[in-house]
Amino acid sequence: MSARRRLILPLAAILIIAFGALAATVAVGNTPVLGLDLQGGVSVVLQPPDEVNDTAVIDQAIEVIRQRVAALGVAEPDITRQGNAIVIELPGVDDQQRALEVIGQTAELRFRPVQAVIPPAGTPGAPPTTAPAVPTPRAEDAAEAEVVLSGETVEGQEPLLYRLSPAGALGRDVADAQAVFDQTQWSVDLVFTDEGIGRFNQLAAACFNAQPTCAQGSVAIVLDGTVVSSPSVQNAEFQRDQVNITGDFDEQEAKDLALVLRYGALPVQLEQESVSTVSPTLGADSLRAGLLAGALGTVLVLIYLIAYYRALGLVVVLGLAVWSALQWSVISYLGESQGLALSLAGVTGIVVSIGVTVDSYIVYFERLKDEVRAGRSLRSSVDRSFKRAFRTILAADTAAFIGAFLLWWLTVGAVRGFAFFLGLATVLDLIVSYFFARPLVALLGRRKAFTSARFLGVARGAGRPDKATAGARS
Repeated sequence: MSARRRLILPLAAILIIAFGALAATVAVGNTPVLGLDLQGGVSVVLQPPDEVNDTAVIDQAIEVIRQRVAALGVAEPDITRQGNAIVIELPGVDDQQRALEVIGQTAELRFRPVQAVIPPAGTPGAPPTTAPAVPTPRAEDAAEAEVVLSGETVEGQEPLLYRLSPAGALGRDVADAQAVFDQTQWSVDLVFTDEGIGRFNQLAAACFNAQPTCAQGSVAIVLDGTVVSSPSVQNAEFQRDQVNITGDFDEQEAKDLALVLRYGALPVQLEQESVSTVSPTLGADSLRAGLLAGALGTVLVLIYLIAYYRALGLVVVLGLAVWSALQWSVISYLGESQGLALSLAGVTGIVVSIGVTVDSYIVYFERLKDEVRAGRSLRSSVDRSFKRAFRTILAADTAAFIGAFLLWWLTVGAVRGFAFFLGLATVLDLIVSYFFARPLVALLGRRKAFTSARFLGVARGAGRPDKATAGARS
């Protein structure tokens, strides 16, 4: 293979890959996913009770919340722990109220036998009593205790009260939950675990036979301390997938209930300490300002490089175009496939990485200038200077990548976004330097027009040794 062909092949390959990937990205409509600070969204701080100081409990709650957020389809949520508080940032959420309800809902599910149903005081058929039944406080609602709980509130009516026996089955006995539409209403179908269906069937048998613990012959399905339904038990035994929850659900409520049951209850009740929103307009302004700053800085740098390096400055322009095409394609792909979001910190990382990339060209060009000033021809100087310059570029980019990786690994929040995009840009810089800048400059060095000082800033001393060199040779 000729030397010229060895230069053309990698150059053509990286151009095809970079701009082919960019064209494919545009064709399928992929764009980078924007973070909370660039597209707007909601941020919420959830706080457990003061007496909860168990790190494992908080970590378990974070994992449950993470699974719920993933099921909502939120791209690149940021869920972190600050002390005992859990900070959740959700970019691009349209129905913010729904998201907050799904995330913060404890979703503690219990199946309790119904001893008695107590109508609201003052209604026909209500038992006369001087000490009306009072719902059990939330703090005393233990699974193993007898409790009095209220049903769901219906507009214009007082909710029924239920005297309930200890729970026979719990939410952890449920393996799966799916929202279904059954003829006239939405409900949630449950699939129990093998052990869970055994516990539920013991409860069902007690209610089917109207034992004292289940005198009403019905099972109360209790979610977060509220009886959502109390169906009568028609059989003494059920299969794993024969139990469902009915209630006054619309489609969204049924799907949200199935979602939280599918991923389990939070291990502790969480309260919203604060909720803040970022408007899409403010996010767009931040994005516009970041892009403007990056574009202005890049243009000024390129003008300087073209003025100083002339035709080689155009190599930098083309190299940045290839680098940008690769960067855009990779970020868009990761946003679509992995939910990676570009935050304002990420934009900052990309802008900073432009300086890293330009610095690689300067290292190469200055080494090339030294070789030419030493009296070597431009053609022979290209390969010699690149081998030496690339060692410096590799060392510098490796150091930058290690720093970015450590930042990404050891930090949380916005700093991780900055570190990730800086590290990504550093890797792409190495690829573009080797497969684009090296062969392109070598090809230009073979053309007489580019060896002229008028076209190539580094060629002013081509073929003319400097005084130190001449003195050494005389």
